[in-house]
Amino acid sequence: MCPEAQPSYASGVEVVERDPQIAQLRRAMRSVVRRGRVIAVTGEPGAGKTTLLRAVTSASESTRVARGLCDPLATPRPLGPVRDVLAELGAALPDDGSTAPAEVGARLAIALADQATTVVIEDAQWIDEASVDVLRFLARRVETLPTLLLLSYRADEIGPGHTLRPLLGDLARLEHATTITLSPLSIEAVGTLLRDTSLDPQRVHRITAGNAFYVTEIARHPDEELPSSVRDAVLASTSSVEDADLEVLQIIATSPDAVDDRLLPLLGIDLPQLRRIESTGLLNRSRRGLAYRHELARLAVADAIPLGGAPALHARMLAALEQFGSTDVALLTHHARAAHDRGRTSRYAVLAGTEAARAGSHTEAVAFLALALSHLDEDRSEQARVLQLLSNEQYMVSRLPDAVSSISTAIRLWDEIGDADGVAAAHDRGAVIEYYSARRVAAERHARLAARDPDTAAYASACATQAYLAYRRNDDEAADLNLRAARERAEATGDELVRLRCDIVTAAANLVRGSYDARALLEQHAQTALELSFDELGTTAYSNLSAIDIEQRRYREAEEVLARSIPITVERDIPLCNQWQRGMRARVHLHRGRWAAAEEDARAVLEEGAAPLASMWPHLVLGLIALRRMDGAGAEADDGSRAATVAGHLDAAWELAARLDEPLARLPVLSALVEQAWVNDTHDERLQAISPTLASVSSTPGMGWAMGDLAVWADRIALERGGIDTRNLDLAEPFRLELDGLHGVAAQWWVRAGAPFESAITAAHSADPVTARLGVEELESLGARATAHRCRDLLRSKGFPVAARGRRASTRANPSGLTNRQLDVARLVARGLTNAELAEQLFISPKTADHHVSAVLTKLGLRTRREVARRSVELGLD
Repeated sequence: MCPEAQPSYASGVEVVERDPQIAQLRRAMRSVVRRGRVIAVTGEPGAGKTTLLRAVTSASESTRVARGLCDPLATPRPLGPVRDVLAELGAALPDDGSTAPAEVGARLAIALADQATTVVIEDAQWIDEASVDVLRFLARRVETLPTLLLLSYRADEIGPGHTLRPLLGDLARLEHATTITLSPLSIEAVGTLLRDTSLDPQRVHRITAGNAFYVTEIARHPDEELPSSVRDAVLASTSSVEDADLEVLQIIATSPDAVDDRLLPLLGIDLPQLRRIESTGLLNRSRRGLAYRHELARLAVADAIPLGGAPALHARMLAALEQFGSTDVALLTHHARAAHDRGRTSRYAVLAGTEAARAGSHTEAVAFLALALSHLDEDRSEQARVLQLLSNEQYMVSRLPDAVSSISTAIRLWDEIGDADGVAAAHDRGAVIEYYSARRVAAERHARLAARDPDTAAYASACATQAYLAYRRNDDEAADLNLRAARERAEATGDELVRLRCDIVTAAANLVRGSYDARALLEQHAQTALELSFDELGTTAYSNLSAIDIEQRRYREAEEVLARSIPITVERDIPLCNQWQRGMRARVHLHRGRWAAAEEDARAVLEEGAAPLASMWPHLVLGLIALRRMDGAGAEADDGSRAATVAGHLDAAWELAARLDEPLARLPVLSALVEQAWVNDTHDERLQAISPTLASVSSTPGMGWAMGDLAVWADRIALERGGIDTRNLDLAEPFRLELDGLHGVAAQWWVRAGAPFESAITAAHSADPVTARLGVEELESLGARATAHRCRDLLRSKGFPVAARGRRASTRANPSGLTNRQLDVARLVARGLTNAELAEQLFISPKTADHHVSAVLTKLGLRTRREVARRSVELGLD
């Protein structure tokens, strides 16, 4: 039995084989007063997503309907669909012009709160990042609003790195979110659409693969030979149209968005023409204006514009938009580019890039500014200015080689035209870019050149940059000197950004030196920077705070900082800082014994091609985990692949540390090389640097942790008779305890800190046989097979009794195998949350939460939630 066809919206297109989906959507619309929902509708292009949504919403009596369309611009309009929805709701963006996702999302939620509403976002495969952030904000709260959020997108266009992916990830975890996937039409459904024709449904189904749009267009023209593509089907609708009316269809096809009704007179389009072209069935009129019923139809008409005709049509549309006073710079850029108008393209693209950057869409900003640059004339000053803007955005999205190239060209152009201010500002930016490229020598050269002329506008910023570079190298004298100069100039000129940079560097440097009171100040300055929309500065401050917390073994505080700051780097589209912070999270996981989660973060950062500065710690983490997990007697018993992996990662970390030339980078990597030599019982020429390295930083404040780690490893490997002389070194407490022979006390210090590997290996070196044996067992429970094997040899050398092998790791509770997601679940279980409460916190269903809890208990080797809570400190879940 063929399915009954239902009429759709005014175009007369039938909706077939979608009864269950229509019923589901209508039920959701009727129930939004009680509980909001999100429903995503997906399918291939032409599957009928738009037709379905409009069939359900076109005559809605249960809710008002607000639509937002995503346009196929080369670079999406920031907040494009969100602006559409706000306009239809009679609302607007915040009065202060803020486009921060939380503020825009809050404004949208307020507009939705007092009336049942269906919000439709169509063609989300073309959505911009700022809109995604707003929709993520709304989706998490829509359950409390009388709102149904409908989202359509083409599933086959959503790859791993697609802009929409974070929102889809959220929806997968939300209990109040559902996805409807539209399958191709069956032969029976095709037969229903073709019932008034003599066409063979099987043949049409085979040619179209059941694509609803293809079938519909073929059904509209049954007397024509079966088209080989949708282009022929669409263009058949225009075959009898007069030339003047065809030109109207073509000019409307140049616009990826609906054409505002107020633009039509400016385009010379009158009412009789509108009536004639609407008879083609290709167009649809709405409150947003006149648009093609399907994007595929628009593309077909646009592709059929005669050779050389498109630029003139785009020029007409551009002129009308300008006359109308349009402020949609992304749309103006689109038409200017297609009109081959280089001047307007460059002008509007710069504005669009600046707007995208302000909205936290730095990826789109790069695309707009690169387009502007390619269309600039010979004005070298403007070229240099755009290059400098572009370099900053490339830096923000972690495209550092491109950023280096852009800023280098900008410097050359500023120098050629003799603009001292331009040269200084570009060198200042170059210093930061080169530093994140792990090229300290080049960074310091740029910084010196930026600060050489105190009369330039960039002098204060250049001094602040020099102070930051000095602080990172623990050169307190140089840092303080440059901070004074930067602060004096900033106070004189009222430069709030530079003042705040100085405050952040001062607080960070004091915290490194051991002043814990500076921690609260650094956190406060980071938040202030974000509130002032100094996104780069705020996220950089958080990056430094997390790094210092980890260095000083405040693991719990570091985790709190990372939990707050990583979402900010995503929300504000700053991949550079996101990669650094995830590298820091990998380092925390390593110390806390969560090796699966550490590997997950570290590998992801490196696979993304992270900035060199952000790559050192992931290399170190992966190298140490692979080293400790090697089977048997280190490299000798390994098949060579794991040993090669270890060496590859540690060598990469060593090279990056050498390029950075910072004590807090060099010492941890050198410690890892000592550990590698100790596990494998091999010689490494690089270890000759231990004594001079310790001597060089022995009087530097803030080195107690890094020196202590290196001194302890040097003592373990006994590079010299009796090890390294550490009596005059100011070492952190647990390291000093171990070197003084108080291994048991030191091991307990590490237990309290939540660092199981450090506790275990410290205990394994104890002179007490029982303590040493327990340390080896703990190493085995962590999966540190090579380390445990080496420690058993150590115990034998001391004459201690040693079992052939220790307790199997699977019989002992440890978090080393938990993924990041499972760690989140384990922490909440330790706090006593129920499945329902877990589901609410993690945006998943209670059933999914129960599955996660079962997996966590299995991996931990525990039977009940109560055991997880009781042992939370031991497991590092506190």
